[in-house]
Amino acid sequence: MHKIPVTVISGFLGAGKTTLVRHLLQNNQGRRIAVLVNEFGEVGIDGDLLRSCQICDREENPDDNIVELTNGCLCCTVQEEFYPTMQELLKRRDKIDCLVIETSGLALPKPLIQAFRWPAIRNSATVDGVVTVVDCHALATGNLVGDLDAIESQRQADPNLEHETPIEELFEDQLACADMVLLTKTDLVTPDKLKTIKTWLKQELKPEVKIVTISQGEIDPNLLLGFNAAVEDHLDSRHSHHDHEAEHEHDDDINSIELTLEQAFDPQSLIEQLKQLLQKQEIYRVKGFVNVPTKPMRLVLQGVGNRFDTFYDRLWTVDEPRQTRLVFIGRNLDHNLIKQTVSNHKVLI
Repeated sequence: MHKIPVTVISGFLGAGKTTLVRHLLQNNQGRRIAVLVNEFGEVGIDGDLLRSCQICDREENPDDNIVELTNGCLCCTVQEEFYPTMQELLKRRDKIDCLVIETSGLALPKPLIQAFRWPAIRNSATVDGVVTVVDCHALATGNLVGDLDAIESQRQADPNLEHETPIEELFEDQLACADMVLLTKTDLVTPDKLKTIKTWLKQELKPEVKIVTISQGEIDPNLLLGFNAAVEDHLDSRHSHHDHEAEHEHDDDINSIELTLEQAFDPQSLIEQLKQLLQKQEIYRVKGFVNVPTKPMRLVLQGVGNRFDTFYDRLWTVDEPRQTRLVFIGRNLDHNLIKQTVSNHKVLI
């Protein structure tokens, strides 16, 4: 049987990886695509968002095609988490045309790719290509990521994380391993600034690596898939700052809080309350689903720093509870305070 081609999607938190994968699933052009998403926290918001695309064959269970690894940075849990998951996926290789791995914002591509050299995986799958998603607006403002605190919160909260390194080096590693770089949020920068960013990136990348600008995750699947790079066979040319890095201590003050509420909310009122909550709690990331009264569709809410985005992704199904589910990531978060504040604010029945 043929080897399953695997595309690895890397990039920082909030750069647009999930939006990219979601668009790919909705425009799969007949491909049977399996997705492995490295979620942060116990409630799989990103995985659930991908499932809402409803692209699986009617006879198949969506949970078979979208798998979540929730126990920390994927590149640091390769043996414990990734290996057994891949073994299960490979049992279904006759039903999978390609696999997309969406890594967490902290994951280094190289340790993950090295796992594809293991005999039990090598004979059945190959890394077709590595795509790095880059926040153009963040670069335009002099940063590598839209919200540095959010990245730090992920880093420090993950007990399995084995690498703690400057953001600059992490970014360099993601670029060094890339076969293609996707620039997102380009609509938020001027044409001149975009040209400057592209020029700078070209200096940081291997000559053969292409830079493609995208909006709302929209890209032709034929560009995103089919590199045929067999990356695991050429890792020596993709240098990493972390090839020989030792373990580091981690900050136990970073935590995540999950709320499941039976309430419905006015979106704008909820966002205003969340912004006020940011003044009381050191919250780095908010994401989840909101039950909006009188609306038949589920609202997706994503917040990075003080910036919140929302969109309706799908209809509520008959057999699911219309709950508001939110995940907060930050430092020393007070569960009772957050729950009480959100629950008591302009709830609409």
